[in-house]
Amino acid sequence: MKIELREISISELVSEYADNQENGVVAYGGKLDVRPPYQREFVYGDKERMAVIDTVMQGFPLNVMYWAVRDDGTYEIIDGQQRTISICQYVKGDFAYMFRYFHNLTQDEQQKILDYKLMVYFCEGTDSEKLKWFETINIAGKELTKQELRNAVYSGSWVSDAKRYFSKNGCVAYQIGGKYLSGSAIRQEYLETAIAWLSKGNIEVYMSQHQHDKNALALWQYFQSVITWVEGTFVHTSERQRIMKGVNWGELYDTYHTQVLDTKAIENEIRQLILDDDVTNKKGIFAYVLTRKEKHLNIRAFSEAQKLAAYERQQGVCAECGGHFELTQMEVDHITPWHAGGRTIADNCQMLCRECNRRKSGK
Repeated sequence: MKIELREISISELVSEYADNQENGVVAYGGKLDVRPPYQREFVYGDKERMAVIDTVMQGFPLNVMYWAVRDDGTYEIIDGQQRTISICQYVKGDFAYMFRYFHNLTQDEQQKILDYKLMVYFCEGTDSEKLKWFETINIAGKELTKQELRNAVYSGSWVSDAKRYFSKNGCVAYQIGGKYLSGSAIRQEYLETAIAWLSKGNIEVYMSQHQHDKNALALWQYFQSVITWVEGTFVHTSERQRIMKGVNWGELYDTYHTQVLDTKAIENEIRQLILDDDVTNKKGIFAYVLTRKEKHLNIRAFSEAQKLAAYERQQGVCAECGGHFELTQMEVDHITPWHAGGRTIADNCQMLCRECNRRKSGK
């Protein structure tokens, strides 16, 4: 890896600055990609960008910025996007500082700003070296998400197109599926979720295989199919908003979307499970009604007091085999299983030796 520290004047930075919704944001004579595919949207408010201009006005140093050198000799910003856009917007007259736009300043005031030197690290290296670099500089400040880091390594036509669907405020993925997704579109969490669904969790493998695809239409079509199936299978209400966000809908879709399901029966069972105090993981209800695996529900466990009371009541004798055991050699059990209507209450609590409990659980 090659890293070089250089001084870049604001005059050089703002040269050919352009902000185009379709083509992105460029500066530095058109050679600097200010908003690469993995970067988040501009999030600075008035207070933050005023602080940037105030620092420049007073001649104080801004934090060092990081640019990656591309194979074609152009550059992309890794760290410093918000500061760069703030500076360019001010010089181009998009906002005023202390009630004065850049064009209202005297010539010497303008020149002082244009001559201001920014410290920039230029980095060249392989994809793996770049990823290590990103992770290192990401220790300080607001960290990039894992997906933002992946986008940096596998940037290209595929990521750029995927971002169009999944990575902006009010994006189409949010419009059709926001009520089922956790996280933020801007922080690339919608994109991460969609890729995880389609790739069965092998996100980096999928991105490396499709990095140079001309578009991300396959991902978008798959995502639409998942959301359409969820909408048709489960009832969404405002009360269920919290528990329906973040479910692994892709996994359920892949397994069950070809099956004919009794949606009315599913809805009736979901209502009952939501009201069941023994079900501590309400998000798992949607997987349970399809898989019948209780592990998704995290059924409420007996308390330590209930375990001890059952052990004393049984005088250390296993309720199945009749053998005597120490408390540490026994496990708590529902006399009537939860799925058969048994509750997590003292009257339904018994102690079994480990062997008997495993035998019963395996039935």
